[in-house]
Amino acid sequence: MNANRLLLTGSTGFVGGAIQQRILVDEQYDLTIAVRREVGAPSTVHAVQVADLTAQTDWTDALQGIDVVIHSAARVHVMNETSADPLAEFRKVNVEGTLALARQAVAAGVKRFVFVSSIKVNGEGTTLGQPYTADAAVNPSDPYGVSKYEAEQALLALAQETGLEVAIVRPVLVYGPGVKANFRSMMKWVQRGVPLPLGSIHNKRSLVALDNLVDLILTCVEHPGAINQVFLASDGNDLSTTQMLQQLGVALGKPARLLPVPMSWLNLAFSLLGKRDFTQRLCGSLQVDIAKNEQLLGWTPPVSVEEAMGKTAAAYLAET
Repeated sequence: MNANRLLLTGSTGFVGGAIQQRILVDEQYDLTIAVRREVGAPSTVHAVQVADLTAQTDWTDALQGIDVVIHSAARVHVMNETSADPLAEFRKVNVEGTLALARQAVAAGVKRFVFVSSIKVNGEGTTLGQPYTADAAVNPSDPYGVSKYEAEQALLALAQETGLEVAIVRPVLVYGPGVKANFRSMMKWVQRGVPLPLGSIHNKRSLVALDNLVDLILTCVEHPGAINQVFLASDGNDLSTTQMLQQLGVALGKPARLLPVPMSWLNLAFSLLGKRDFTQRLCGSLQVDIAKNEQLLGWTPPVSVEEAMGKTAAAYLAET
C-alpha cells in the first residue's frame, strides 16, 4: 500500500510527539494532526482542531484526503481517580471514541488504521522466562487495560466488516528523551547518588525505546504483513531492575549505588508500607517476545539499549 496522507492523534503526547517529529524529519508523508486546542504546529503540518475524544467527536475535517490514521490519543492512567466508575470513563474515550474515529475513517476512504494499544492488554506481569506473545490469550486486569482490549476487538471486528486494514501495537514501558513518571524518578535517584536497596533483583523486564516504538509504528503504516495483526513492542533485550539501574548509571556518568538487599526483605518492607503493587512494578518480571515482528514485518529494533539509554540520560541532564 502506498500512503501519502497521514492523520495522527495524540501528537502532543510522549509517543505521539515523537511520531510527529520522525515524520517531519523523514519527509515521507503529508501529515495532519488532530488537536484539541490551537497549537503552534510547524508550517509543514496541517493541524485540525477537534473536540475531546468521544463517540460524538466529528472528524470530518481531519479525515479529508487521509490514507492512514495513527491513533495514539487515549485516556491513560489517572492518578487519584475520582470517578465512581473508572471503567466507564475509560470506555467513553478508549473504546467508544476510538471506534467512532475508525468508523468515520472508513466512511472517508481511509485505508489503514494503526492503533497504539498497551501491554496491559496481555496482563501485569510474567513468570521469569515465559514472555507474553502477540497472539496468546490476554488478561487485562485494570480499567485501562480492559478498555484497550475492547478497543482492539472492536477495530478488528470493523476490519472484518468493512475491509479497513487494522494494525495494533502494544508497547511495554516506553523510555526516551523527556520520559516522566517512574523512569525519570529512577534517573533522579541514580544521578543524585541515592543508595538503593536494589542490587540483587533477578527479574527480567522488557522495555522499549521511544525511537524503536516509533519505527515499529511507522513500519505498520504501509507493510502488507501488518494487516489485521497485533504486535508487541520492545527493545528485544530484557534487563533486570538491577541491570537497568546500572545501565542508567553508565549513561548518566554516575555509577548507581545499589545495595544487595534480599528480595524477601524488600517484599516485607513494601507490604508493611502498603506498596505491594509497587513491588511488582519494580521487582517483578514482564517480558515480551517480538519474534512475530521480524517474521511478518522484517522488523528488528534499530536502536540499541545502550544508545537509547544514552539519549534519554543526555536529555535528562540537559533539563536539570
